[in-house]
Formats: sequence, structure tokens, C-alpha cells
Amino acid sequence: MTRADRWLLPDGIEEVLPPQARRIEQLRRRLLDLLDNWGYDLVMPPTLEYLDSLLTGSGKDLDLRTFKVIDQLSGRLMGLSADTTPQVARIDAHSLAPEGVSRLSYCRTVFHAKAASLLASRTPTQIGAELYGEAGLGADVEIISLMVAMLEAAGVGEVHLDLGHVGIFRALAQEAGLTTDQQAELFDLLKLKCASDIDAWAAREVSDPLLASAFARLIRLQGDADSLAAALDQLAKQVPATAQAISDIRHVAEQVALRCPSTPIYFDLSELRGYHYHTGLVFAAYIPGYGDAIAQGGRYDETGAVFGRARPATGFSADLKVLARAGDFAVADKATIIAPADNDPALWARISELRKAGRRVVVAMTQDDVQGNAQLLRQDGKWQLVE
Repeated sequence: MTRADRWLLPDGIEEVLPPQARRIEQLRRRLLDLLDNWGYDLVMPPTLEYLDSLLTGSGKDLDLRTFKVIDQLSGRLMGLSADTTPQVARIDAHSLAPEGVSRLSYCRTVFHAKAASLLASRTPTQIGAELYGEAGLGADVEIISLMVAMLEAAGVGEVHLDLGHVGIFRALAQEAGLTTDQQAELFDLLKLKCASDIDAWAAREVSDPLLASAFARLIRLQGDADSLAAALDQLAKQVPATAQAISDIRHVAEQVALRCPSTPIYFDLSELRGYHYHTGLVFAAYIPGYGDAIAQGGRYDETGAVFGRARPATGFSADLKVLARAGDFAVADKATIIAPADNDPALWARISELRKAGRRVVVAMTQDDVQGNAQLLRQDGKWQLVE
């Protein structure tokens, strides 16, 4: 490594400098206050823990994205947390083990051995909320409404919301008797969003013509509730096993629309993000000009079972640094007061007084050390603040 190379950071890992660091920190405080105002208690899971615990439950999908190290004390394999949700699920199920509804929030850096997408950082600052202990649709409505409120607080404009439901895909797969390999192949095709490939797959793999047409229709079920009404009714009638999931997604969309009337809501029933651990409704928020979801989440009712306590669960997360870049919000910049490098005890007392009052005071080491908006000057035998 040359001397120049020593200053290079790994791909996908960035440092945050002033003034962006101040912007991110002020947004973090604002959003954590918002989450607290909604009744979500802050938790701080460990950054590093044993791998077999970290990748339990929903964490299994994170294996390839998890940095792994050897614990020098125990010799066991450990991992750096790549997603906070599985850890918070463990806290709810095991560490806290509350009765009834539990609302938890978090904000911390996670680490990805592989970036989630071309746009994503390998060290996102993950902020989010999880709601446990309520299986009803009211929990989904609350968590989606909170996500939209958080984006509004971050000044993120032109948000549109996409809703999906993994239960529809699972119902179709069960009705068609798809094998695990067939489901995996179809899952990969759905991610590519290519309707002609889905049509060909359905004609080849599904013997029942009605079910084959239902799979082919799945990729085309994208749009708002009104434009999809007839198609959803037809699917629910054609494959009754999908009726409950279709009813649920419609109900949630109606309730969220009442709470967030300015947020456009769309359905995308071919969206299976987190399919391996999500159990119901999935959702994501998008904005123009950014190809990834700016926030996303869903229901994952089975996760707590591996920790000995199955609990209904739904939640969402976002990257705080992405929100800070995309959001339009005011950053409070403190005025800088310049104090001279003087050993007078009265000066130090005045500096301490101003700092305790929340003022920013910098002691100048040299004449041109720092620029300020005001200064402390000795006038009439006292240290006076001169703007």
C-alpha cells in the first residue's frame, strides 16, 4: 500500500464531514423525538454478537451481507449487525418479554459485507420502529402512518407508497402445489418484473389453466386501488385462498389514505421483498429521482418463535443518511463566539457560563484561528459579548 492509498476508504464506506454531519445529527434527534412522541421506546442492540444468534430467524437472509469475525475470548464466530430488526425481535421476545403491545425504536449504524444495491452504503445508519404483540390490521396501519410521518418530518417530499402482500403469492403457490425449487424460480422471475417470462413459466410449470392465468396476472397487478379493483375481485373469486390477503391490503390502503391523504398509494402484488421472513403486508416508500425505496418494512409474525416466544410483529426502517440527503429541512446553525486565549479566571467563568447556556464558544489559538459571529472583549473591566 502506497502512502496515498492509506487514505482511501473501502468501496461503499464513507465518512461524513461538516456540515453534513451536523445535518444528520440534528435529523436523528428530530426523528427520535418523533418516534418517542408516538410511544416507541428506544433500544440499543449490540453492534457485535455471536453469529448463530445474529442470523437466527429473519437474520438468515442476511448471511451474505454479514461481516464475520472470530471472538478472541471464546473462539466462536461473531458477526457485525447487518440489520437491527432481528435483534429487536429478540429483545422483545427474550430480554424484555412484555405482555401485550410493545413499541420499540432504534437508530444505529449497521454493516454490510455486500451493499444491498448499487445506490446503497455498506454502513447505513438504520433508523426504524417495530410494533409487537398486535396481529390486527391496526398495527400495520399505525406503522405505515408512522413511516410516512417520519418522512414528512425529514422534509422528504413527493413520497408515494407501494403496498404488497406476500400472502397472495403464498396462497397461489400452495394452490398450485409448487415445489421449493419452483417457488424460487418464480421468485427470481418476479424480481425481474418481466411479464413475458412469467407467462412462459406459468404455461410450462402450472397445469391448471386458471392458476396459470392467476400467476400471469400477478405481475400485472400494479397500480392504484381503483384501477386494480376489477382484477383483484377476479383474482379473489378465481382463487378464494387469496381473498383474505386482498381484503387486508385494501383495508390498510383505505385507512392509511384517511390518515395520509396527500400520499399516493399504489399496489404492487408482485413485490416480494423479504419473502423468506415476511408473513403478510409489505410496504415501501419511493421518491422521484431515487431508484431504491427510501423506507420499507412489513409484517414478520414468525420471527420471535426462534427466541422461544412467537409474537405478531410489524415494522419499518430507513437509512438516516439517505433521508438527510433527500430531505428539505432547516438546520439550526449556532453562532460562533470567539474568545481570546487569556488566562484570566473571569474570562473562563464567562466562557463556561455561555457554554452552559447553549452557546458555541471557541477560544482562538491564533489571530486567524477561527471566524465568528461575535467575540468576548474586555470592556470596563469585564468580559463583554460583542456581536
